[in-house]
Amino acid sequence: MRFAGSLVRTSVVEAVALVGLLAIPRLSTSRALAIWVVIVAALVLVALVRHSREQDGPEPSRRFDEALRGRRPATSLPEELLRMDREIVLGSADADHAHRRLLPLLRAAASARLAARHGIELERRPELARSVLGEDVWELLRPDRPEPDDRHGPGVPRERIAAVIERVEAL
Repeated sequence: MRFAGSLVRTSVVEAVALVGLLAIPRLSTSRALAIWVVIVAALVLVALVRHSREQDGPEPSRRFDEALRGRRPATSLPEELLRMDREIVLGSADADHAHRRLLPLLRAAASARLAARHGIELERRPELARSVLGEDVWELLRPDRPEPDDRHGPGVPRERIAAVIERVEAL
């Protein structure tokens, strides 16, 4: 019975829409009828979808949805640690990402460690920071490091990133 009532309401809306479209002076009759057909089709589809949902009762539970609800996060690592891991993976794969994202993060960590433990500001006293960090680490973290020749080439090898992180932690 609800479907029949919905159909009547839909028919009234369709009739009003047709009259409204035909009343627009700049709109040709053929274009008004074309717009009206689209509106009618949309309203009929909405009514049919509502009717089918009412007939089905409550939405059936799906195995996929249940699996998602019961699923625990794969890891309980902090979000910041996961973000850093992504930066390392992307920085080792892509030279541009390493230059623009990973190395500035490592440089900031080294700068903070140098300032806290040795009273050295990386940007103001680069020669002293270079001597404390070592040549290999300095080459990656120096503030004036040039952009890579091949932006889409391989990034910094993971072993080298690990060595830089170990050196910064040892400061």
